[in-house]
Amino acid sequence: MVSIEQEREAMFKKLQLLRSITNSHAHDKESVNFPTIRVEEQEDDFLIKVFTTRNCQGLLVFILEAFEELGLEVLQATISTSDSFILEAIATRENKEADDHIDDRVVKQVVLRGIQKWIEGSERE
Repeated sequence: MVSIEQEREAMFKKLQLLRSITNSHAHDKESVNFPTIRVEEQEDDFLIKVFTTRNCQGLLVFILEAFEELGLEVLQATISTSDSFILEAIATRENKEADDHIDDRVVKQVVLRGIQKWIEGSERE
């Protein structure tokens, strides 16, 4: 069974190949629909990586709001927004004694929702 992330990566590779064959450098909102998101649990922390093929002005705010929604505090982050959007962050739960269990799948889903909110907001502009 192929995961959604593997399908997205395969789709991204095919899109890159198609662009190279047609010499197309077009970047539109659709290319952001295929972000690569990886979340790894590391004891009490999460290593979160987000990559899109283009610079997504304002996306960081929506991702940080997603972290806040889960009660995650960013301990360290590296962000690049020159030609693409790359975020690598280490986040921890603000309230480690809380009963609700947050795992890597929950974090990934909330980050995806944040990206979707950004896309919807961009389409209105």
